[in-house]
Amino acid sequence: MGLLRYVTMAVLFGTAIQSQSLLAQGGGAAPASLSDVTSSTASEEKPPIIPTSAFASRSFFQAAKLSPDGAQMAAMANLKDGKFLVVLDAASRQLKAKYPVSKETELEWYRWAGNSKLVLSLSSQGKFQGEDALFTRLALIDQNTNWIGILGPKTGVIDGDNVIHVAKDGSYLLVSTQKTIYDYPSVFRYELEQDGKVTVVQSPKDGVWDWSADNAGVVRLGTGWYRNRMRVFYRPDASSKLELVGKIKEGDEEGRFWNVAQIVSGSDKGYVLRENDAGRVGLHLFDYSTREVVETIYENPDWDLDSATIRDGKPIAAFYTDDRERVVWFDEAREKQYAALSRALKGYDLWVTSRARDNSRMIVWAGGEADPGVLYMFEPAAGRLDQLLELRPTVNFQHLARPKPISYSARDGTLIHGYLTLPRGREAANLPLIILPHGGPYGVRDSLRYNDEVQLLANRGYAVLQPNFRGSDGYGEEFTKLGTGAIGRGMQDDLDDAMDWAVTEGIADPSRVCLVGGSYGGYAALWGIIRNPERYRCAASWAGVTDWDMMLKYDRQFFSRKGGKKWRARVEGDEEFDLDSVSPYRLAETLKRPVLLAHGTEDSNVPFRQFRKFKKATNKAAIQPTELVIEDEGHSFSKPENEQKWYDALVTFLSEHNPPD
Repeated sequence: MGLLRYVTMAVLFGTAIQSQSLLAQGGGAAPASLSDVTSSTASEEKPPIIPTSAFASRSFFQAAKLSPDGAQMAAMANLKDGKFLVVLDAASRQLKAKYPVSKETELEWYRWAGNSKLVLSLSSQGKFQGEDALFTRLALIDQNTNWIGILGPKTGVIDGDNVIHVAKDGSYLLVSTQKTIYDYPSVFRYELEQDGKVTVVQSPKDGVWDWSADNAGVVRLGTGWYRNRMRVFYRPDASSKLELVGKIKEGDEEGRFWNVAQIVSGSDKGYVLRENDAGRVGLHLFDYSTREVVETIYENPDWDLDSATIRDGKPIAAFYTDDRERVVWFDEAREKQYAALSRALKGYDLWVTSRARDNSRMIVWAGGEADPGVLYMFEPAAGRLDQLLELRPTVNFQHLARPKPISYSARDGTLIHGYLTLPRGREAANLPLIILPHGGPYGVRDSLRYNDEVQLLANRGYAVLQPNFRGSDGYGEEFTKLGTGAIGRGMQDDLDDAMDWAVTEGIADPSRVCLVGGSYGGYAALWGIIRNPERYRCAASWAGVTDWDMMLKYDRQFFSRKGGKKWRARVEGDEEFDLDSVSPYRLAETLKRPVLLAHGTEDSNVPFRQFRKFKKATNKAAIQPTELVIEDEGHSFSKPENEQKWYDALVTFLSEHNPPD
């Protein structure tokens, strides 16, 4: 249960903050040495066991967002009677409306369109040419007329929710729609009203998979790979025709420039995220007519930029992750605002997750790697900071363990970064170890942020190690490239080397090491126990890939034709390489160690047949997997009770096969 305590008093814009809120454990700096990581755990008392239900619990409301005028707040809600999108009065917090989401549909995301309309992305399972497929579409809630309906096609398409522009007044939006995996996308304009007019504003062009609009809603740029060239179509304004301005070979310098952050209306210039000569992603002002960099806005010498915020044609902020998520401000007022909030919420990591256009109200998240966090409503003019909700209302943050950054050298000399969480109240020596690889595996990484599984396992007495193996995001172009063709090979070596590091440092007992993971991490757990049974005592997989060829065929629906080939090439590395040789199902009959095999039947990312294929392949194995099948569950947990089933099964499995004591 969260502990109430007054927030540190701080002056913001001449007014002292007045509110009662949660005090969270703070950020903390990276350790200077390994002794800093291990020194504080043994002298503490063991914390009480936190129930699995607490880690699975969520606040009723998630993804809270303010309307542009700040008068209303919407949120996704999982209630006893189903899933809803709810709308509250931002001042009183009183419920104004709740809109149900059908059981057959997932609410992927939502956003405000003006002050009285909400656009929703809905997904559902289906079949395309006999294969499982995920179909998406858009829906509209118009509060002015109380109309709720589907935008565009009445049936889902492969990619029907790719919104590239929303009018500030909520009158229309532009969506790039791809009917099937074989169709190039068109751009439609949807009038946001009942039976609103649908207009094609951009027809498909061969090779164009990505359309970009400027901040006034004019489609200005189309890019995509076609016949081994990236084709670039551009026009300077709405009255001009799109012209083919470039055919760029893969590897050419120009190919770095087309990750568009925003094109500025009335100008040939726009902002792009691109790699520099050192392989670091930075923010640049780019001239599309001359295809040249005009100005470098910001580059970090050590870390890739994750994203940038552009507002009304001007850069507001750039974001990157070292061990924590960081921000570089270009807007002085917002920088001062964050500084004041940091003084008030001393010890927190914090982010403004939503704000009114005039900054009259903001939703602020505050938390950390050992604190799941709190949402506040901040009203600068009144100096008020009111607690809205706790994200894990029944987890006592005072009993959680604090992850610390570590690094080690892989067998080929590559420096691998990661995070080690030690159980409190135990000596940091000869501990049972859980290696917890992240999902992805590409474009993803772990960082110093709260993780339910990490805290669950540390609370039970396990050391938990999260390696950012080669190919993980954020460490530069060369490190990313090391992940090509490394699935089941170099990436897996990095996990084995993480174990060796922990054993050499005296932290882990080499006879008590297990692999646990979800998605790609689930694959890595299964493959590790099959590839190196002498190393690992057990493995637990949630929604893990077991057959790479089958997985890549399924993935084609999410890529363009060129993109699908590039994705396969990235996984295979060498086109002569046989993916069956690193697919767990192929060697499942050799299974010698205990495995927890878990999956949701409605998984649209890693289909349930991946589970079935592995299970069938273990029929002749010496050890049969422990199974957990959750009906009507997807890739991620949509219901707390389903998440708790996984945690309960995991704790029971580990207690039997790798007990912490």
